Amino acid sequence: MSEDRSTAIIVGAGPAGSTAAYLLAKEGHEVVLVERGTTPGSKNMYGGRMYSHALNRIMPGFWEEAPVERPIAQESITFLSGDKSVSIGCQNMGWAADPYHSFTLLRAEFDAWLAAKAEEAGALLACGIRVDELLTDGGKVIGIRAGEDEMLADVVVAADGVNSILAQKAGWAKMFSPGQVATGVKQIIELPAETIGQRFQLEGNNGAARLFVGDCSKGMQGGGFLYTNKSSISLGLVINAGALQGSQAKLCDIIEDFKSNPHIAPLIEGGQVAEYSAHLVPEAGLAMAPQLYGDGMVVVGDAAGFVLNLGYTVRGMDFAIASGEAAARTIMEAKARNDFSRQGLSRYKELLSQSFVLRDLEAYRKAPEFLENQRMFKAYPELVAGLATRLFTVDGSPPVHLMKMVFGQIKQSDISLMQLVRDSLKGAIDL
Repeated sequence: MSEDRSTAIIVGAGPAGSTAAYLLAKEGHEVVLVERGTTPGSKNMYGGRMYSHALNRIMPGFWEEAPVERPIAQESITFLSGDKSVSIGCQNMGWAADPYHSFTLLRAEFDAWLAAKAEEAGALLACGIRVDELLTDGGKVIGIRAGEDEMLADVVVAADGVNSILAQKAGWAKMFSPGQVATGVKQIIELPAETIGQRFQLEGNNGAARLFVGDCSKGMQGGGFLYTNKSSISLGLVINAGALQGSQAKLCDIIEDFKSNPHIAPLIEGGQVAEYSAHLVPEAGLAMAPQLYGDGMVVVGDAAGFVLNLGYTVRGMDFAIASGEAAARTIMEAKARNDFSRQGLSRYKELLSQSFVLRDLEAYRKAPEFLENQRMFKAYPELVAGLATRLFTVDGSPPVHLMKMVFGQIKQSDISLMQLVRDSLKGAIDL
């Protein structure tokens, strides 16, 4: 075992790990950033959208050099039911103006750039390394073992993703249940930039973000997404792993059906699939969070379960970046006191609470439970699509006033009026 000791060994060169490495190295601390993939981002699968506020605070105007794709100017959510669809959309050109609200991006390129920024600041990046064990001394984490190599550090940062091996090795996390995670599948479909602009009615380099619910997930808990890149589209599905496990459906078949849906097919017509990937996504919020800190270690990003899915927004990267920042600040303060005990690292939770991370996750603590309601993914899309169809149909039938039309459509659905009222109230409170 080498007696050389770093300030921090960070396992995982995703947004959380690279942010922590960048900030620590920038202040002169010895940092080793360990990545299992051959390059940062090579093992990452992500829908392709990042809210910019967290990184902009750390690197103001980062988009001037970062490999981002398009600033989002259009948002929509679409209810799919058979050959019918109903979309609720919003266009705000201010979102696509400096300071930018959010960007589409390709994780392989973005993660490599952010890790390179950490390297430029002085961090040592080591790729192609699988961490097998934590090194401990009297219950305190003091380093890692990778194959036959052992490395020591004042603090280990677990940034190793949703199925965090390090958090499990430390005894801080239990194996999640299938209902607490979703299986995400994504295809990158190449199309000319001009074609993308025309099909989505985009000006210049502006981008669009579209979410889908209903038939795209075969009525299971989950939904679809579509993000426009410069010369490609990120198209995919995120479906609850428990629901998928209990069905006879295969995810590869479901996404092909999604691509052939009459509301999707025209948008990707003529495109070539350049990339296909799948990944687990944490969905239970604070209900699946492990112990966040202890003697010699902190847990960040997806490894800490810091993902928020509200149905109409899905966030992960801003939480990852902010948690990486909080971890770095915590380690700097602990280094100044030379106290890397559980008490010495307790500042991490304080910083998370002061930032938006724990505030937002706590505010929407009940959202995952609300989204377990199966009516959200079949009955309600059918109700919305059916009602809209009746509303816009003119065929010589006797006129029906709007209120009577709504109640009539509810009676024809599988939803009782009481269920609708309860779900509406719960959704308004939880979301």
